[in-house]
Amino acid sequence: MSDPVRAIADAVLYEGYVLWPYRRSALKNAQRWTFGCVLPRAHCEARAAGDDAWTMQTQCLVEGPAHARLRATVRFLHVVRRQAHDLRGHPVDVVEHAGERHLSWDEAVERELRPAPATLTQLGHARERSPFELPAGTAREPLPGGAALVRSWQQLEGLVELRAERRDERLHRVTVRIENRTPWRGGPRAAALRRALCSTHTLLRVEGGAFVSLTDPPASLADEAAACANAGTWPVLVGEPDARDALLSSPIILADHPRVAPESPGDFFDGGEIDQLLVLNVLGLTDGEKDEMRASDPRTRALLERVEALGPDELMALHGRTVREARELRP
Repeated sequence: MSDPVRAIADAVLYEGYVLWPYRRSALKNAQRWTFGCVLPRAHCEARAAGDDAWTMQTQCLVEGPAHARLRATVRFLHVVRRQAHDLRGHPVDVVEHAGERHLSWDEAVERELRPAPATLTQLGHARERSPFELPAGTAREPLPGGAALVRSWQQLEGLVELRAERRDERLHRVTVRIENRTPWRGGPRAAALRRALCSTHTLLRVEGGAFVSLTDPPASLADEAAACANAGTWPVLVGEPDARDALLSSPIILADHPRVAPESPGDFFDGGEIDQLLVLNVLGLTDGEKDEMRASDPRTRALLERVEALGPDELMALHGRTVREARELRP
């Protein structure tokens, strides 16, 4: 059985990764990594506009005893430069072999940080500070005929800090703070993004306790919920309906207990759009546009192959209308 928490976390992680029409040449893909970017501190402090952040903070409420145990996972995308090399090993914009094209562009690799689990009491007495360092690296993918794709990524350094503040006998305020402390000596924003935590989100799980909805808190906890300070992120309950043991804090605004529609044929990186329209738009691309979509990124290639493989029944399911369960929210 698929994990609904992981499914939502993955959808959030790749939201905006690449947008329709899923090609490198598309104007809307000229500037990528637009959600949840935590950039190097020195870069952010040097920008007069103040529109980039080097920290992300989640605050939420946990009901239960002080021995309730908290586990946190910070997930993000690490930008990877994919550079095509020709038969002589020279970097080029595109390589082609046997009718297959490969473009130089940016990809990303998934990263996870897992601070040590701790009880609320432990997090109240001493903050859990977890420094991290991800070294720079390269990887070479040989292509048929002698060309190659060389992928490279920059070093990242930072800190994940967890703490808990007791509010009463059975209520704690939990804080997760993420910092990007990667050294930065200046340069364009595009270069800083290679040293950023992109699409950053935090997944929290509690054993022996329960998270409080910040979207629809009980009246008795409304003031405590309103006092939670979240910077660059939006915490919601996730998992099975009415479950309160997991919380996802992401840069994408969601309702409590979001779910991926079962009719969806896969991730389109564009959750604000309708799958049916995106499927039809992909199928309506010209052969040349599809060729660029295949060459732009392995994930867009997989998306195209998935859409082209849809059968009549699957297309009809997208066309049909499904009414989901509704529930009343408190005013």
